[in-house]
Amino acid sequence: MPTEQARRDRVFLVVVDDSPERAVALRYACLRAAKSGGRVALLRVAEAVEQAEWAGIEAMMRQERQEEAETLLNGLAAQVTEITGGLPILLVREGQPAEALLSLLEEDPRISILVLATAPGGKGPGPLISALTGRLAHRLTVPMTVVPGAMSDAELERVT
Repeated sequence: MPTEQARRDRVFLVVVDDSPERAVALRYACLRAAKSGGRVALLRVAEAVEQAEWAGIEAMMRQERQEEAETLLNGLAAQVTEITGGLPILLVREGQPAEALLSLLEEDPRISILVLATAPGGKGPGPLISALTGRLAHRLTVPMTVVPGAMSDAELERVT
C-alpha cells in the first residue's frame, strides 16, 4: 500500500489536444488526483513552426503558438483547481505529440501516471495511444491509464 507521501507525490499527466475525449481524460485524472491527494499536470504540444524565410516571422509564429497553448492551459487550470483543490502543473512543448510526450516523461520524474482517453463512438484508440502501445511502447517510462472516451461524469465518479 502506498504511503501518504507517495500518494501526495503522484502526478497524473493529461495530454491536452483538441479531441473531444480530452475532457474525459482530464476529468478522470482530476477525480483520481482529488481522491488520492495527488496532482494533475497538463501538457500541450504545439506544432513545430516550419522554417520561415525570415527569422522574425518564425519567432512571431512560435510566440503565437506558445500564447495560444498557455491560454488554453490556463482555462483548463481553473477546472482542475475546482475539482482537485490544487493548482495543476502546466507544460508546453513543441514538436510531434508522441515524441514531445516521451521526452517529457524521460525528463520529469514528478510524473507518475499518464492518462489518455479513447475516441468515443468506436473510432479506435487514437494516434497517440496507438503509437504508445505499438512502436513506441518500449520508451514509455510510466504506467498509462486509458479511459473509454464515451464515459459520462457519473461513470467516471463511480470508477475513480
